[in-house]
Order: sequence, then C-alpha cells, then structure tokens
Amino acid sequence: MAEESLRNKTVKGASWSFVDNLANQGITFLVGLVLARLLSAEEYGLIGIITIFIAVFNSIVDSGFSNALIRKNDAKDIDYNTVFITNMVMSIVLFFALFFSSSLIADFFDQPQLKPLSQVMASIVIINAFAIIQRTLLVKQIDFKTQTKISLISSIVSGVVGIAMAFCNYGVWSLVGQQISRQLLNTIFLWVFAKWYPKMQFSWRSFKELFGFGWKLLVSGLIDTVWREIYQVVIGKCYSPAALGQYTRAQQFSSVFSSNLNSVVQRVSYPVLSSIQDDKERLKQAYRRVIKVTMLVTFVLMLGLAAVAKPMILVLIGDKWLMAADLLPIICFTMMLYPLHSLNLNMLQVQGRSDLFLRLEIIKKIVGVIPILLGIFIDIYWMLWGSVATGLFAYYLNSYYSGKLLNYNIVEQVKDILPSFLIASSMAAITYAVSLLPLSPFVLLILQLFVGAAITIILCESIQLEEYKEIKGIALALLQKIFRK
Repeated sequence: MAEESLRNKTVKGASWSFVDNLANQGITFLVGLVLARLLSAEEYGLIGIITIFIAVFNSIVDSGFSNALIRKNDAKDIDYNTVFITNMVMSIVLFFALFFSSSLIADFFDQPQLKPLSQVMASIVIINAFAIIQRTLLVKQIDFKTQTKISLISSIVSGVVGIAMAFCNYGVWSLVGQQISRQLLNTIFLWVFAKWYPKMQFSWRSFKELFGFGWKLLVSGLIDTVWREIYQVVIGKCYSPAALGQYTRAQQFSSVFSSNLNSVVQRVSYPVLSSIQDDKERLKQAYRRVIKVTMLVTFVLMLGLAAVAKPMILVLIGDKWLMAADLLPIICFTMMLYPLHSLNLNMLQVQGRSDLFLRLEIIKKIVGVIPILLGIFIDIYWMLWGSVATGLFAYYLNSYYSGKLLNYNIVEQVKDILPSFLIASSMAAITYAVSLLPLSPFVLLILQLFVGAAITIILCESIQLEEYKEIKGIALALLQKIFRK
C-alpha cells in the first residue's frame, strides 16, 4: 500500500512537473522563435553574457538552503523565516555588487551596452529571492500543479511583453522586458498561491544546522553553475556576441527537452527519495525505476533532436541561425546525460553525503578545464566535443559513488539504461539518414519526425521494455482521465 502510494505520488508529481516545465519552457521557446526572427544573434549574445552573472548570483542567494529544507522532514516555521531573511540579505548585497560592477563587465567584453543592461537585469536577483521559500514549500509538498498554473500565466504574459517590445523596435531590451516580467509575475503568484508569508524571526541555531548541510551544496552548485556559464564567457570574450548568440540559441533548443527532463528529475526525485531514505532496499528499487524510465525518454528525445537539428532550425528560425544548427547536435550529446547526473547526485544528497557531492564537483571541474582550454586556443567545436568527453567521465564518477551507497554499481546501472540507448541510437541513425534526401527543409522535418516516432514505437513494442510499458501505462491512464473529463 505504501509502495503504491509512493508510486502514485511520484507519477502525479512528475506529470505536473513535466507540464509545468512544458508550460514554462514550451511557451518561452515559442516566444523565442518569434523573437529570433525579429532580433539578431548579437542581441541574444548580449543577454547571454548577463545571464552568466544572474545564474551565479542566484546560486549564491539560495546557498543550498532549499535542498536542506526539503531534506529536513521536521522543518518548522522558524527554519523557513531564517532562510527567507538570509536569502533577502544575500540578494540585496549581490544586487549592488552586480549594479556597481556593470562598467567592469562592459569593459571586459568590450560591449558598452552591457552596462545599462546589467544594471537593470540585476533586479532579477532580488525578485527571485522573494519567492525561494514559497517555491521550496511547493516542491516539498510535491505540489507541481500550482507551479504549473503560475508558470503558464507568467510565461504567456511575459512572452506578450517581449514580442510587443520587439515589434516596437526596442531591440535587446525586448529580451530584458521578457525576463524581468516573467520573474516578477512568478514571484507575485507564488506569494498568492503558496500562502506562506514571512515573519521577522531568525535563529542562529537553525541557520547553522541548515547551512551545515547546505554550504557544501552551495559550493558544489556554484562550481557547477560557473562551469556551465564559463563556456559563454569564453565564446563572448574570445569570439563575438554574435557567436555567443548562435550558441545560446542552440542551447535553448536543446533545453526544451533536456532542461525539462532534468528539472522534473531533480524536483520530483529528491523529495520522493528523501521520504524513504531510511529504507535502503525500497530506496534502491525506486531509484532504479526512476533511472530506467527517465533515460528511455531522455535518450529518445535528445538523440532524436540531434538528428533533426538542421531542418528544424531552418524551418523555425531561418538560415541566419545555421551555425546554431551545427552546434545543436553536439550540445544534445552532452545534455542527454544531465538527468542521469542529477539522479546520481540527488542520491548523494538523499543519503546526506553533501561532503562527497562537493568533492566530486571539484574533481570534475578540474578535468572540465580541458574543454575550456580547447575553446580558448582552438575553436568552439573542439570545446563542445571536449565537453561530451568530460560528461562521460563525470557520469562514471557520479554513478560509482552513488552506487556504492546503495549497492547499485555502475555496471548494473549501464545494463539498465543500455537497451534504451540502443533503441534511441537506432532511431536517430535512421532519422538522420532521411535528412540526406533532396527535399525541402519543411518536408524533411515532417518526414523525419514521422519516421523517428514510428521507429521508436516499433522497437519499443517489439522488445517490450519494462520502462516502456510503465511509460505507456501512465500515458494511457492520463488519456483516459482526460477523455472522461
């Protein structure tokens, strides 16, 4: 009974979390298609530079407290208030740091426009800090239905703002307006729906307890964020804002699937697995099931996206983004491992091993210097292929140590996901072969999508993988529920 309840809770949470991300990323993606035809690669590159600092500062503001609160099963109001006050103080300090360093950023990248853009977008750090606790409470309750409503409204309204500003010739400021309005609406609605309001309470005891677990995650997250964003620093500094714009567009295409899946995996698996952290056998079985189901979906979507990259970009945003079409497949190969990384790292957190989490991040980032040097001294493509190689090394480390904690070694894990990888690889190879036909990009894209879907279903139906049957069962149950309503 308890197992069925956990499964239902996980399925419901994962379903709403996926819809939440689909609403947020999907609408943002569609808005991005319109904006990509109205704006230049250079304008996207300028915003890409600023988001480097926003991402890093948001990690510092959170400081690992969210994960510490989710893991703490007996968290009290004093804990939430303590974290809220800490978040706000940190966000104000970092807002002024970004505001007053805007001239240095503009000088470093030799782009004068970055100064006013950085000063305005610095407000996102404070806006985001206002809603960290509300978002954490909803995640802890596995209430993604509420977050879906919030994302849907915020994404639609902010998309309208961005497109309207672009049509009025605001240029790069259209992207600024879109991002700030989305964060602002998200925060307002989280306050309305989460129904948690701060009190002026602060406990040093609570701070020390939560920070004792969270600081290692802060450093780990900070290292990871800096390393993810440093690729944009290298491209923006060593090449040009236009090249960075091409890279960020390719990344945004891959993120439609990769970030959705990665976010769903992180947000749902962590609170669910944390709730059964003391039952090792049950934890292992739940963990294996999540990995197998997640990676079947991930491999099919990401390798499929790599196969249709060029005709898709030509059809959706035009030939001025051809470089993005060349970069996208390589990025897909790297990002298809992200959900797997998240699952293995979540297990370290569930087991309370934030020290091991930090140690692994340091080792991986030392090795991660190699692709950065390739980008600086050779070219972008070498840097991205280097990232694929270091991603495989990172997977080995993550799975080795998480496997030791659960008696679920890397060989077992690879055996569990290998059938899904072979199915997805076969589908992608056939789908890519279709792109060699002498047809228009639009016809090619439609044909590739049809062939890819058909091959995947035929292979999965033939082999009848356990994870495929589970996904099929969930999908059919959801469809039946929708049709009944």
